[in-house]
Amino acid sequence: MTQTPPTGTPPTETPPTETPPTETPPTETPLTETLRPHAEQAYADELAALAAADDRPRPPRWRLSPWAVTTYLLGGRLPDGTEISAKYVGSRRLVEIAVASLATDRALLLLGVPGTAKSWVSEHLAAAISGNSGLVVQGTAGTPEESLRYGWNYARLLAEGPSRAALVPSPVMRAMENGSLVRVEELTRIPAEVQDALISLLSEKTLPVPELDTEVQAVRGFNVVATANNRDKGVNELSSALRRRFNTVVLPLPETLADEVRIVEQRVGQVGRSLELPADLQASAEIERVVTVFRELRGGLTLDGRTTVKSPSATLSTAEAISVMTNGVALAAHFGDGRVRADDVAAALVGAVVKDPVQDRVVWQEYLETVVKDRREWADLYRACRELG
Repeated sequence: MTQTPPTGTPPTETPPTETPPTETPPTETPLTETLRPHAEQAYADELAALAAADDRPRPPRWRLSPWAVTTYLLGGRLPDGTEISAKYVGSRRLVEIAVASLATDRALLLLGVPGTAKSWVSEHLAAAISGNSGLVVQGTAGTPEESLRYGWNYARLLAEGPSRAALVPSPVMRAMENGSLVRVEELTRIPAEVQDALISLLSEKTLPVPELDTEVQAVRGFNVVATANNRDKGVNELSSALRRRFNTVVLPLPETLADEVRIVEQRVGQVGRSLELPADLQASAEIERVVTVFRELRGGLTLDGRTTVKSPSATLSTAEAISVMTNGVALAAHFGDGRVRADDVAAALVGAVVKDPVQDRVVWQEYLETVVKDRREWADLYRACRELG
């Protein structure tokens, strides 16, 4: 809960009438040395090309039009020949609905199972719309109300008394003042009583500051994009009052094997370049096998529809497939000849599937013996997994 400053007659102050410039994340570290640049930094050239070619109406304070934001996410070719890479592989209509929601006064909730690119999409939405993906509230069990409203610099508060200078604005408050997007990650991880602080913010678009006898009114362009997993255990359900303040878009798992393979190939390539792993790694065949294993165990049925299999407790998301392959690429680069083989992915694959050492191990052994063993072209993967015990 927000702490009330010492008693006394607070000076009446009002927020600045001029809209502060859009904040950008600090860039003290050279971009080439950054392990994971913000989206607006990593794709600055694409965003600039889109802005130059974009002649469609833009909502207040948007850097791009809704059409250009959608093109940025899904990829395409601009009239001048510039290629825009796909950041998200999936339904165009879902992306259009999400972007259109943010162009209204309704907040956006991206919902789905872990690993369906919810945070990735929210980051790129903020980068394309506001040019700043760094206004983020990370939801945890310990997230305080100050993260959504404001806090205080207590040293200054005690020395000078309550004032705007002693107030520490939250990312939400800064977004309201700037007219930009703010991201709330893992909304259902935040305690229910803290979640409720969002209700009035999303309804009234006003943040009262009673200690200063004033308020902050959201500038046009302000909105919230939140993410939440719908399979996590032990989380806080959203109240119906809060749900009504959001337009919900459910991001599904990739529809086809080819789509999921494409996503994993793209992300493994990006991570490999970031880590300066050799560029000639041949991982495509192993990617298809890892994704096939994940899809079959996830769905409880082999892709040919002939064999029913048990599903483990793990989610086996696309994000986990990316992690398995990245680990395999690192092993092949540093301890092999640069070509990713079954031996390189086996350990990470088993680790991704077997989260429960008792139940999941039974499921995995059964899958190995009834599915993997019978596929002659998978003999090397079967052998590598069996050698791990």
